[in-house]
Amino acid sequence: MQSLPRLALIAGPTASGKSALAMDLAERHDGVVVNADSAQVYSNLRILSARPSTADEARVPHRLFGYIDGAESCSAARWAGDARRAIAETHAAGKLPILVGGTGLYIRTLLDGIAPIPEIDSAVREQVRALPVAEAHARLRHADPDAAARLAPADTTRVARALEVIRSTGRTLAEWQAHRQGGIADSVDLIPAILLPDRDWLLARCDARAEAMLEDGAVAEVAALLVRRDITPNLSVRRAIGVQDIANWLNGKTSRAQALDALRLATRQYAKRQFTWFRNQPPASWPLLLTSDLSNYTAHYDRILRS
Repeated sequence: MQSLPRLALIAGPTASGKSALAMDLAERHDGVVVNADSAQVYSNLRILSARPSTADEARVPHRLFGYIDGAESCSAARWAGDARRAIAETHAAGKLPILVGGTGLYIRTLLDGIAPIPEIDSAVREQVRALPVAEAHARLRHADPDAAARLAPADTTRVARALEVIRSTGRTLAEWQAHRQGGIADSVDLIPAILLPDRDWLLARCDARAEAMLEDGAVAEVAALLVRRDITPNLSVRRAIGVQDIANWLNGKTSRAQALDALRLATRQYAKRQFTWFRNQPPASWPLLLTSDLSNYTAHYDRILRS
């Protein structure tokens, strides 16, 4: 039986060292680094999203970094389709795709597929989104009791999503999700690792990164976004970590020190959320690498890839 093509996966919170490890592995194993971070898809945010530098991209091949303009919004489904093609092309070239990122939804959509939920009726969506969250949750208890029990009553987005799906389609969200399509997990030999270094070390790196971003060009990136009339505040790129904090400073609402404090806090909170997700959500068989020593990560992959 022919063996499946290999796919390396390096996942974990921001500032955990994923990019450095991915580039090291790409050099050692003839690899191509494939982005799985929802902010790093945008061409407008190289600095603020901590995208690989031009020197990094020249060092080893990179795919799906900065390939979408902020005037568009990139969904998990769109990215997964692009990632499937990038991975297939990398395999066809005889190289190792190395998927790297911290967006759990993107990774899960690529591996497990996506529920084929039809487009929600616009009238239904408007009615549901106009409801106070408490009322929406109460109506969800009647329409989909399991979802209501699973979701926090104050979770506005998920409660509305569950209610609009059953109202628009007649089937619960769980029923749709039980029949995911398009996942590649069964067609690749996945070699995953989750980087979960010491939290104090990680948060210190988040703080240092925030300061470096303000010094290295993040302010100019946000200023360029603000003058684009086609990049409205509701678009994903405008909701990226740090954009609004820097925009408030540029608009005179806060000082540089306040913008830096806000950026540090937002980055720390994001890293903590990612840390919790990657510790609890992936399959138990995925190795958790708990050290901040990148050589241990490299050794882990070297042992597997050379076997």
